[in-house]
Amino acid sequence: MLTAVVFDADETLLDLRPAVTGGLVAVLDEMRRRTPAAAGVTLAELESDWGAVFGELSAAPVLEIRRAALARSLARAGLGQHLDEIAALFFARRFALTRPFPDVPPALATLRGRYALGFATNGNSRAERCGLAGEFAFELYAHENGLPKKPAPGFYAAVVEAAGVPAEQIVYVGDSWEHDVVAPRQAGLRSVWLNRHALPRPAGFTPDAEVSTLSDLPKVLAELPSASSDRPDVGIELGG
Repeated sequence: MLTAVVFDADETLLDLRPAVTGGLVAVLDEMRRRTPAAAGVTLAELESDWGAVFGELSAAPVLEIRRAALARSLARAGLGQHLDEIAALFFARRFALTRPFPDVPPALATLRGRYALGFATNGNSRAERCGLAGEFAFELYAHENGLPKKPAPGFYAAVVEAAGVPAEQIVYVGDSWEHDVVAPRQAGLRSVWLNRHALPRPAGFTPDAEVSTLSDLPKVLAELPSASSDRPDVGIELGG
């Protein structure tokens, strides 16, 4: 029997991409205000700076990765000495724009009457800064109190400890195949893949269920069998 539902944050509950873009637009405007050397810098270049630093820093806290990306962006216009100010500007705008997807509040309201709800993320998105204050029984953030990032087994062990129930009574819901489907299952949790963009399902593994919208999650969870299996015919699918 399921007793706890734990959610990934970014791109699962939170519509992050417009917020990040808005933060980078604010950064670019400020760069251009400060120096003519930024006139030729483009938004696409600022967006690419994340990917340029991510590989080397993927195990680091997301805050550090974002600062490294912004440092690379500022160096394009000789503004590296202003990293602290520009990072503060980026995060203020990013959090001001980060809000739940429309399907999230009603889904959480329905689920809260049946399950304990948790919020567990690798990212910077704090529930209270993104329109989700008071929604969860517990919140876990990678790199706080020594918590490793997903997909480390220790992350899911901390989820189990915070939920206070056996792993098989917990379902983890998220958009990342590796972090939110495969790794939770390997740690003994159930998993639901949120596939908002109708991506093809990777071969060789089956989540407990797949949904295209969180509006379908309450029904899917109520219909999950009592035991999970990795056989390819077990998962439940609902389109929204």
